[in-house]
Amino acid sequence: MRLLPTFSLLAAACLGGTIAAFAADPAAVGETAKGKVLTTTAGMSLYTFAKDAGGKAACNGQCATNWPPLMAGADAKAMGEWTVITRDDGSKQWAYKGKPLYAWVKDGKPGDTTGDGFLGGAWSLARP
Repeated sequence: MRLLPTFSLLAAACLGGTIAAFAADPAAVGETAKGKVLTTTAGMSLYTFAKDAGGKAACNGQCATNWPPLMAGADAKAMGEWTVITRDDGSKQWAYKGKPLYAWVKDGKPGDTTGDGFLGGAWSLARP
């Protein structure tokens, strides 16, 4: 008989953790030599692309290989300053304050910001 209450508590604890995980922001804030920036959950700097406009990602194909989009799950929902855009291939990507977010393949470790100013300033660090 004790198994049922213990199981119920365990299930409730797991469910509560799942709900909290869905309510969390899709990115974090990290400190770099250039100040605070949005980062992936692994601490890698995130960037915005000046050619993105109107809730559409202009970085596709080879561009997206070099600048991996911050992908969102198919069922991701907008929350606060965070929105979800649909990419050309139908996948979902997170945007912050209307700007789609990307990582940069040449950043090797958390805190790197080597993509800032790339392509004549078209790529910029995403700021919280």
